[in-house]
Amino acid sequence: MPTPSAGRRFKDAIYEQFARVAKALASAHRIELVDLLAQGPRTVEALAQLSEMSLANTSQHLQVLRGAGLVEATKQGLFVTYRLADGTVADLFLGLRGVAEGRLAEVDRIKREFLAERDQLEAVDERALRRRVRDGDVTLIDVRPREEYEAGHIPGAVSMPLPDLVKELATLPKKAEIVAYCRGPYCVLAVEAVSLLRKKGFRAVRLEDGILDWSAHGFRLEASGVK
Repeated sequence: MPTPSAGRRFKDAIYEQFARVAKALASAHRIELVDLLAQGPRTVEALAQLSEMSLANTSQHLQVLRGAGLVEATKQGLFVTYRLADGTVADLFLGLRGVAEGRLAEVDRIKREFLAERDQLEAVDERALRRRVRDGDVTLIDVRPREEYEAGHIPGAVSMPLPDLVKELATLPKKAEIVAYCRGPYCVLAVEAVSLLRKKGFRAVRLEDGILDWSAHGFRLEASGVK
């Protein structure tokens, strides 16, 4: 077998580095962790709880992501906090999600079945809804955990984490349309919030955009926490 040329060795070495990133994302759990960290920095303990994984498994997955340069970590006392390495990692997640949406019919089927079971399959003009949200024509609630809201949220949104929603119902205008959003089109928090609000007699819909989508549309975000 002939000795590979210098050009071939160069290409093999470069593509192997690209493959490190692809291998790091070749896990549903690690993709979810990237999605969660796109909302803001979180400790390993918080990520384990949000992803419903054990602490050990969460830590192992984070180490793989860190080895590929996708996340960074800082330690304060006994706690290790992870964050995305930079904005290009969030862009990579959106690109991966977009390719899956465009090429895999199963994505739409799974989503439609989930929403149909919760009576939320009605057609919503997302562009018009996005415009109304941007213009402040609706009551917008962010049902993510408060730490994520503080790290970045859609302007005008009120932080109303899903576990606190029942206690906060009295603060919502009964006649206004309530728009709930969370981490993006596959986040279930907003789906559950809309179901609850409708049962309580509110007019409620779900905005599919999360903060990554909102920013990708060229709209600004606000932050209220110190990180």
